[in-house]
Amino acid sequence: MDLTSFIISRRNEALLVGDYGSYRIGLSRRLLTLRRKLRRATPKGKKYTTKQAVTVEDIDSNTEFIHLLLLTSERAWAHAMYMKSLHAADTSEKAITGSTRSHVISRLRKSERQAGQLAQLLQHSTKSNDRTALEAIAYHDMLQGTLEFESQKWSKCLKSYSGVHVSYNSLSKTTSSQGEVFRELLSSTVDPSIRYAAYKLGQPRTVSIATIASRNVNKSSTLIQKSLGLDPAALDTAPAGLQQEKEVDSKDTPKTISWRSRKVNIEDANVAQALALANAGEQRLHIVLADSSKSHSEKTAVYDEVLNPSQDAVDATKTAIDELTADGVSQGDARMQSLYITRTAVNYALVGWRVGRNRLLCGEDDGARFETQTISLKPKKDTSDPVVKQEGNARKMARLRERVVLYDSTLQSLESIKELPGVAADTSLLGEIESKKAYFAALRCLIVARSHALLGNAKNALALFARAQSHAAKASPSKSSSTDSPSNMEVTSEQVSTLQKLLSGLVTYHRAIADIERINAEAASAERSKAAGVAPLIERLDEYPTGGADLTNLVNYPPKVRPIPVKPIFLDLAWNYIDYPGRQQQQAPLPVREKQPQAQQEQNENQAGRRGWFWNR
Repeated sequence: MDLTSFIISRRNEALLVGDYGSYRIGLSRRLLTLRRKLRRATPKGKKYTTKQAVTVEDIDSNTEFIHLLLLTSERAWAHAMYMKSLHAADTSEKAITGSTRSHVISRLRKSERQAGQLAQLLQHSTKSNDRTALEAIAYHDMLQGTLEFESQKWSKCLKSYSGVHVSYNSLSKTTSSQGEVFRELLSSTVDPSIRYAAYKLGQPRTVSIATIASRNVNKSSTLIQKSLGLDPAALDTAPAGLQQEKEVDSKDTPKTISWRSRKVNIEDANVAQALALANAGEQRLHIVLADSSKSHSEKTAVYDEVLNPSQDAVDATKTAIDELTADGVSQGDARMQSLYITRTAVNYALVGWRVGRNRLLCGEDDGARFETQTISLKPKKDTSDPVVKQEGNARKMARLRERVVLYDSTLQSLESIKELPGVAADTSLLGEIESKKAYFAALRCLIVARSHALLGNAKNALALFARAQSHAAKASPSKSSSTDSPSNMEVTSEQVSTLQKLLSGLVTYHRAIADIERINAEAASAERSKAAGVAPLIERLDEYPTGGADLTNLVNYPPKVRPIPVKPIFLDLAWNYIDYPGRQQQQAPLPVREKQPQAQQEQNENQAGRRGWFWNR
């Protein structure tokens, strides 16, 4: 049973369209289905009881119990990685502290415990062989190394990951079908963790990963014994690596370095040794890239043999400059000037190798071509042949996002060159950098435009394709391009012309699509307005037709029966209250009161007085 491919395939499928949180939810659903199938789930309405432990007899009777332990371990690991991803934006030294860090370690400890239980059971099970047991132990040690990495126990972490490196390296050599899976795990997870743990322990970067692993591995452990049984030469990489380092140190150590028609001596031994290792890695890289039988992942992995010593040279140069500055050496000193030139040269070379690896990861024509890939599914019950179909839009979008990340990294690396000493005054070099930035910016806009085209946004895609075309027009081929060395940052005239032709065709194609969509939208709008019963033009003379007058809807003919007002406005009760603005109402003159004779007035007063006396008595 291929345990590693079973785990990695599920990880890749889940993380391609989601994150660790969605991966954990999917594992929970799968675990519930598996427990019900194995009758290990708690029935509804009943009190929760402690789950029964898996035994060797369970695995011998049904191999689904192996999946039960694997998925339980993976779910705890996915939970820990999800909590870590939530704090990925925090770049401080102690990004995860307190209860969150304790929770992450707790989930990793549970994952490691479940994997350890599986590894122990498979060593005594009749349904597993030595290879399956080796994969289970390596999986357990990898989770244990992850736990110790998060706990910052660097020595134990280095020992755990060293054993995993040896075992996966042996499995990749002895397996042709699953070798790519083990090499991917080594390059993406195991080797970077070994390098970081060695850095925390103060070990130099010039030492190879294989050498570090062979020095720190526990040779008496069960994992190493099984690895040696599978591949007797599993630990033979360390002496060759040490011998190569000694030969480089004694023979091929450079004495001078050149930068833009300037040549200075290398006085620092650490810089010279790192540059010697980088030159040796460059020669091997050139051989591997020229070999058509090598896979894409193998070619990408060889770049590490150049990038690591190049980074060591950069660090050693910076350290030498800091030491001279602390000693009070002035900036105009010859030693300081030589170190500044060396620093610019080694940094420029490091950026070049990073850009070259990104271009290799992007694919053919620096990622300008985007071909649809096919995926094979499990065969159906009635057939033995696997089902092959084209990948969906979700996978395409994930691949496009990966390329955008690579282009962003490339543009950021090119921008960092401007900050190096002496570059700001070199106008010709700045012009070359801007031309290369325009080339990669055009590629980035091209990839983003393809994503909008996949989603059906023709207008956005057309705008981005046109923007990419304007960037490509500013790109020019490099003056010092050479076909005898890896591409790195060199842009040839053929690459520029190919990109420009491709963008010209895409702009024309999507402009036609945008025009067709606009015409169809206008026709649909006219149909909707006609179906909605829009009033004829003769009744809308006070409105300006922005899209043109609809000559098919001038009047209603033949006239239709419709209600009309039957009550004139002057018969309305509110007529007396209606007035036009600016018009003042004419007030009626007050009636003139006639003056009564004095005798009659006195008589009225007497009568009023008698009435008051009569009722008030």
